[in-house]
Amino acid sequence: MALIKPLRYRIHLEPDLRAFKFSAWAEILVQAEKPVKEIYLNIIELAIWTCRVRIKGDFLDCSFKVNPQREELDVFLPYQMAGEIILRIDYEGIINDRMAGFYRSGYKSEGATGFVGVTQFEESDARRAFPCFDRPADKAVFEIEMLIDDDLAAISNASIKEEKYLGEGKRLVKFSETPLMSTYLLFFGVGKFEFIEDRGEVLIRVGTIPKMTEYGQFGLDFGRKALDFYKNIFGGGYPLPKLDLIAIPDFAFGAMENWGAITFRENLLLHYPGITSRAGEQRICEIIAHETAHQWFGNLVTPSDWKYLWLNESFATYYGYAAVDNFHPEWGVWDQFLNTETDTALNRDSLHETSAIEIPGGEHIVINPSTAPIIYNKGASVVRHIKDYIGDEEFIKGVRNYLDTYKYGCASSRELWKSFGKISDKPVADIMKSWVEQKGFPVITVKRQGNQITLTQKRFTFLPNESGQKWIVPITVSIFYSNGESGVIKTLLREREASLDIGTDAVAYKVNAGQAGFYRVKYHDRDVLADLGRRVRMKNIPAEDRWGLQNDLYASVRSCDAPFDDYLEFLSNYSDEDAFLPAAGIASNLFHAFSVLEGEKQERAASTGRGLFEGMLSRIGYEPSDDENHSISILRDQIIFHAVLYNSREAREYSFERFEMLLEGQAIHPDIMKSIMQTGASCFGDDAYRYFTERLLSSDSEHERMNILIAMGWFTPRELLVKARQYILSNVPARNKFVPIISMTANPHSIPGMWEWYVSNIPELEKLHPLHYERVIEGIVPLCGLGREEEVRVFFKNYLNRNAKAEEVIKLSLERLEINSRMRRYNSSKAKILS
Repeated sequence: MALIKPLRYRIHLEPDLRAFKFSAWAEILVQAEKPVKEIYLNIIELAIWTCRVRIKGDFLDCSFKVNPQREELDVFLPYQMAGEIILRIDYEGIINDRMAGFYRSGYKSEGATGFVGVTQFEESDARRAFPCFDRPADKAVFEIEMLIDDDLAAISNASIKEEKYLGEGKRLVKFSETPLMSTYLLFFGVGKFEFIEDRGEVLIRVGTIPKMTEYGQFGLDFGRKALDFYKNIFGGGYPLPKLDLIAIPDFAFGAMENWGAITFRENLLLHYPGITSRAGEQRICEIIAHETAHQWFGNLVTPSDWKYLWLNESFATYYGYAAVDNFHPEWGVWDQFLNTETDTALNRDSLHETSAIEIPGGEHIVINPSTAPIIYNKGASVVRHIKDYIGDEEFIKGVRNYLDTYKYGCASSRELWKSFGKISDKPVADIMKSWVEQKGFPVITVKRQGNQITLTQKRFTFLPNESGQKWIVPITVSIFYSNGESGVIKTLLREREASLDIGTDAVAYKVNAGQAGFYRVKYHDRDVLADLGRRVRMKNIPAEDRWGLQNDLYASVRSCDAPFDDYLEFLSNYSDEDAFLPAAGIASNLFHAFSVLEGEKQERAASTGRGLFEGMLSRIGYEPSDDENHSISILRDQIIFHAVLYNSREAREYSFERFEMLLEGQAIHPDIMKSIMQTGASCFGDDAYRYFTERLLSSDSEHERMNILIAMGWFTPRELLVKARQYILSNVPARNKFVPIISMTANPHSIPGMWEWYVSNIPELEKLHPLHYERVIEGIVPLCGLGREEEVRVFFKNYLNRNAKAEEVIKLSLERLEINSRMRRYNSSKAKILS
């Protein structure tokens, strides 16, 4: 078929929020390079009434055919046509309840139930709302108009240019045309939205359901900051006159970067005084910054194919942290980047079942638990790695060159390489290709001989591999000299092995200084690690390096390359640790070991955690204070419940007292709310259950509801867990059902019953949004399958015969189960050698 390119869509919509359907027509201007007789458009679940083509000023009927399997509408023209062609298609659709396409979101306000209709089109759901060429490269201009009830508000990407009151309670709202953009970025919404605004060169508004705008000011203020920050550093303007930040009650993802009309889960935009924690405030800022960065990465310059989605998400993730750090350097967000983004990516990419950042395929690349940690977390970590290598100045010049060269157009990875190649004389393209186009990452084994250290790279996986892969690895080494001074040496590891001269007076060295690189490090000589341990104890090396040393060692434990005892021995160097990053890393690793190991090893994990966290809490205090370090407030909420879980008397007494205050209606500090609620669920049984279910009905704060749902996964008695599971399926909104389920998969008291519950409730669980259902599988299999590995494998072998859509997440979950099972056997008292 000859190339047909869409140029402009004019879409008229008449939504009915009582019957949950809409009628519509779309006029689509296309350009045919050569004469064509048929035009193919994408549709799903639309009833097409008529298709017509404009000929000499009139619209003539065309025959058409719908192909549901191919998600296509085939329009047959009266004769062969070329050049500009205008189609008009009349159709109807449903305003569904599946959080995809044009969907409805319910809410309660002053005792009454209401609905808004909103859209979510990424990756390929615009076709649920209008016939279109639903691929990112098929950019066009959009003009939207909506015929709505008088008492409703309409929102779209562009500003309103005209409103006509038509009588009989109806109003026609017409929007200005959008910039040239992809279908997945289009947005339209209708409902009783209310707004607060910040007028400036660009109007910024926060839109909410009724009576919720009072919680929007925090997000509005940071939205202005983020937009101005990017306009400055990217060296280019924002092309729309307004930017809406819209809180949606029912939302499958965290947020969506629709151009000029960003949508959010309520808890990721709205700030509730006395309820939203400092961690919650930071998360709001990060999400606003991430989505605002997309107005450039993704919206202004769009990936030419879904395989290049990393160009959107990796840079938006990285710059989301950069923007927050710019306005809140005291928050220490780059430490949290390592803990949240890099560590997640390293663990995900340590599986055989992984993929390259540039994911093969293209037509349908789904963001799910398999792909997201690679596209977002690993991609952003590699971006940070490259920025550290070429330097801040050359990096931002390359970014600006990329955005300016391809604005309003599409780009692939190749275009990014070209943009950096014009700025830097370093081999950026070669390095990036080695990281973006192949899966996995290396472990660098280091061995010293005299004044030389030998660096050897091999792909790292938790399970054994025979990979011959290699990467071009920028490496930074901290050198500690005999006179007490230190220095840094940088090199580029191109081959499998290379040597580096560190000098005769070097007494110690730390590879991957500052943890800027996306790789693990293994020290061949135990005395080197012992020396670094002493420097950890004296805090003579930065927190990033203290985190990296224990984290790489624990990765060796998970790969059965080192026993758990070695990790515990190394943790003795952290007895005085209270910095967020190493402490959070230790907490995560000890909890994993506690969950996987049995008997004496499990008890040693608990006793080590109990001692470390009691010490940390005695130094930082149990009660938050307004003037304390931001990251300390976040750390406290992470480790209080771990200390309770490990039977710390001090932590239990404090948490019991605070939860009793909560039951009595007294306020407790929001920065410890999550851990106190988890303790309440674990130890207060029926009283906690009653309190949680009552607050879920009465609270108007999604932040509070999320804390409660996380806590509901931590009940102890079996009968209460059974009751909670039923409550989740019957009463928790679809958008949030996965939250307490995932909590239950980490609860030692819940784990024994989770596999049978999952198998018994698959029909209900499969009704969840696909992303949420995959998260449930990812949560249940690796831990709840321990001790019944063969049963789980056989079950999913049969299951995939009828549900292949979940194949990726099932395979990675089964591999994680094997990793955990292998680690348990390796560290059991009966065997040290794996069969």
